[in-house]
Amino acid sequence: MKKLVIGVDIGGINTAFGLVDENGDLYAESVISTKKYPFMEDYPTYVEDLCRAMRSLADSLSFDYELVGIGIGAPNANFHKGTIERPVNLWKYHENESDLDPSRRIFPLAQDIARYFDGTHTLITNDANAATIGEMVYGNAKGMRDFIMITLGTGLGSGFVANGRMIYGHDGFAGELGHVCVERNGRECGCGRRGCLETYVSATGIKRTVFELMAKMIAPSKLRGTAFDDFDASMVSVAAEQGDPIALEAFRFTGEILGRALADAVTITSPEAIFLFGGLSKAGKYIFEPTQWYMEENMLHVFKNKVKLLPSGIQGKNAAILGAAALIWQEQASAE
Repeated sequence: MKKLVIGVDIGGINTAFGLVDENGDLYAESVISTKKYPFMEDYPTYVEDLCRAMRSLADSLSFDYELVGIGIGAPNANFHKGTIERPVNLWKYHENESDLDPSRRIFPLAQDIARYFDGTHTLITNDANAATIGEMVYGNAKGMRDFIMITLGTGLGSGFVANGRMIYGHDGFAGELGHVCVERNGRECGCGRRGCLETYVSATGIKRTVFELMAKMIAPSKLRGTAFDDFDASMVSVAAEQGDPIALEAFRFTGEILGRALADAVTITSPEAIFLFGGLSKAGKYIFEPTQWYMEENMLHVFKNKVKLLPSGIQGKNAAILGAAALIWQEQASAE
């Protein structure tokens, strides 16, 4: 009988899920809205509707199968506790947040979904860690025991693998490279601090960089005709391919900030490789080349020319589902 895992990717807008086998083949997939269920008010309804949709998708398969487990990738997820904790992108702002009962900030999602599926083994981790495990199980990190995954989306996520295992830390939240301060009193970050790496290196970060450069430089650029609210990071890649000076400088600056941060990260875990994943990484040479140069330029000498900078091997529309499913498959492999 075919063994399958349900992989679930919870985003701020939508929740995608699908049935995946141990080879990474996706047999069925679907999606529900996340945005319509602010966790503060509608968490129970969200869980119920998600579980019903997952059950319906599984029942649509035309063959018998064994459901081995459910893997979930979500913002602010705690692997150790099976919870989502204070997920800023999933709940409405509460002006008296400090007065809230702490239990209203923590959502036991793994437990709640497992209960609906009659105790089916369910694991949850943050979305960047899910992508990291997906890379290890299905992607270019197969066989690697020490590597770093950098996810370049709206923000910057990261996952650290050492000696073949994810580094979670004692509280489940280790590996937040995106919130390492790279510029004291720098750009304001959604986390409440200033100068975090993701404010410079992310789709949002490069957008902010472009508008700063347009204020500082007089070079002509097609990017100047787009209002901030209408601007999309993919426009920078298109402009760079056309030789746009603002776009090229934006990528150089972004690569400089990222390269320096990666050089520092290397000194902590000494990885074999660093993988770039997500929308901004699709810019190819425009982000990889400056990042590689500045990483080596700032690398401690004992690590120079030892660490590979590589594209993800699971890049694609189903990558997040595969990464979430890989949580279960990796645990299965470790147990064998």
